[in-house]
Amino acid sequence: MQSAALKEFLDEKANQYNNPSFIDTDPIQIPHQFQNKEDIEVSAFLTATISWGNRKMIIQNAQKLMGLMGNSPYDFVMEWKPGKMEHFVHRTFNATDLSFFMEGLQHIYKVHGGLESVFSRYAEADSIQNSIHHFKRHFFDIPHPLRTQKHISDPKKGSAAKRINMFLRWMVRNDNTGVDFGIWKQIPPAILSCPLDVHSGNVARKLGLLHRKQNDAKALQELDHKLREMDPADPVKYDFALFGLGVFEKFS
Repeated sequence: MQSAALKEFLDEKANQYNNPSFIDTDPIQIPHQFQNKEDIEVSAFLTATISWGNRKMIIQNAQKLMGLMGNSPYDFVMEWKPGKMEHFVHRTFNATDLSFFMEGLQHIYKVHGGLESVFSRYAEADSIQNSIHHFKRHFFDIPHPLRTQKHISDPKKGSAAKRINMFLRWMVRNDNTGVDFGIWKQIPPAILSCPLDVHSGNVARKLGLLHRKQNDAKALQELDHKLREMDPADPVKYDFALFGLGVFEKFS
């Protein structure tokens, strides 16, 4: 497919899937239950953290988690006392991990000025990946279970960091359709990266946007370059196209 035709095709697919009906099928529905900025941030971050595996189970467990937090996620985090969150598990993310995530988030808000402050502080002119690396460093600079580190990826260790890139898309990108929130104003959408996973990766390869076989940090850099050529201001809108083609249309 020629570049002009490919852009037209992906623009059409992005518009098809980037609309309010997408919310009902996606984990982004969890933070859409809230109005307060910090509630949206915290619920989105926790939902994105457990966003791997069956989508229905992700949504079900994220909803259960909001219930455990009294449906006031920010207040729950800020009032958290060291202890153990009982009766929660999502695949390998368990109550031990969740308990530290409460402590880690509280640390980010009380010491580092909040999630937006940390991610915007380390953003580079052409990339958000450095921010993800430093966010993980700050999140874990208090005593923590070693096992819990695996639940936040680090691009500087070769990860595509799919879940955090998805969270950042939710927070930064203003799509004017009410799907992505656009509540973070200090980071430009132009430097966001596509949440690269099996579905988007396979579709990107079939379309000639990606040649690297692994879904890792190098593949993400390759895909970002191609998507930014098509839309320098809003490259991750194409996440909707790649994801929709892969999951809903089985295009790959």
